Amino acid sequence: MSENPHRRSGLIMLTLAWATLFALAYWYFSGRIEQAENPNDAAKLARQHGEVRLQRNADGHYVADGEINGQAVVFLLDTGASRVALSAGLAEQLGLVHGAAVSVQTANGTAKAYQTRLDSVRLGAIEVRDVPALITDGLDQRTVLLGMSFLKQLEFTQRGNQLTLKPLVHP
Repeated sequence: MSENPHRRSGLIMLTLAWATLFALAYWYFSGRIEQAENPNDAAKLARQHGEVRLQRNADGHYVADGEINGQAVVFLLDTGASRVALSAGLAEQLGLVHGAAVSVQTANGTAKAYQTRLDSVRLGAIEVRDVPALITDGLDQRTVLLGMSFLKQLEFTQRGNQLTLKPLVHP
């Protein structure tokens, strides 16, 4: 009995079709998960002018793409943080200088941090210059806590799952 010559090519085509289907499903769902974690990507924020409107993520936090000294970062807005805070690894990538050591209170207790200054912090259309910040270990390498040293320069209003940020108008 001879084997059908088209059977092998049919199996190859079926395998390729399934592999393509799995790849497309992975691509689709990974994008959905990323969108759920950070619904405020740089492209969305670039379409806003004057004020910045952020959507809360699936965990109830405000996470958004932004920039420090012109380099892309991801912010987690934290009104409980007195300053912008970032990891030592990210500070090194950004070329930040470690200043004086200070002790800080965190959710995990007392920690050592180093003072630094950020030339520029940008969130969408809003930019604040010369922002005090802290470099500390124990933070996620990719995420920057956007604390009050930035946020105090803004007026913010929360309604439902949206936070609107506007630069303060100085007389």
